Amino acid sequence: MALRVVGVDPGLTRCGLAVVDVEPNRRATLVDVTVIGTDPGVALDARLLVIADGIDAWLDKHRPDVVALERVFSQMNVSTVMGVAQVTGVVIVAAARRGIPVALHTPTEVKAAVTGSGSSNKAAVGKMVAKILRLDEPPKPADAADAAALAITHGWRGAAPGSHATASAPTVAAVAARSSGLTPAQLAWAAAEASAKARTVRSR
Repeated sequence: MALRVVGVDPGLTRCGLAVVDVEPNRRATLVDVTVIGTDPGVALDARLLVIADGIDAWLDKHRPDVVALERVFSQMNVSTVMGVAQVTGVVIVAAARRGIPVALHTPTEVKAAVTGSGSSNKAAVGKMVAKILRLDEPPKPADAADAAALAITHGWRGAAPGSHATASAPTVAAVAARSSGLTPAQLAWAAAEASAKARTVRSR
């Protein structure tokens, strides 16, 4: 049985959404992708309402097993963090109302899961997303590709140590009722996360 994951790349101006079905053998298939856009010149409450309505419609249409969100990253500038945090709250509430678990993944985790390196750039991530999903090119714009990468990451996450995903969020292994060892990509992610945390500690 495939795990249906909605990946969300949260942003106030552009919020990327992707639906990916991940089978127990790790084969991932893109079901749908879009970007919800809002005008920076519009009042904040109206912008958040547009995103909330879009998220509600997306979840009702695709009925995912889990929502995978990018975790707010402290190294972003303040205005970006605020926008991402606000949209993240909207998405979490929408999922909670439907009883859909939410998993949070760091940018480093996503890069490592998809490319094998936590320091990959957006172009490398997009290229691998296209390859994994058997597409001629990455979903566009980049926010859509990032959302797909988040969905893939959660589908492949398994029981990787140190994950920031919520404990109740299902994985392919859980849906398939089977357990397996970590994949090379998962091991790479774990190492990348440990390295990132070590750098954070040293910088304090």
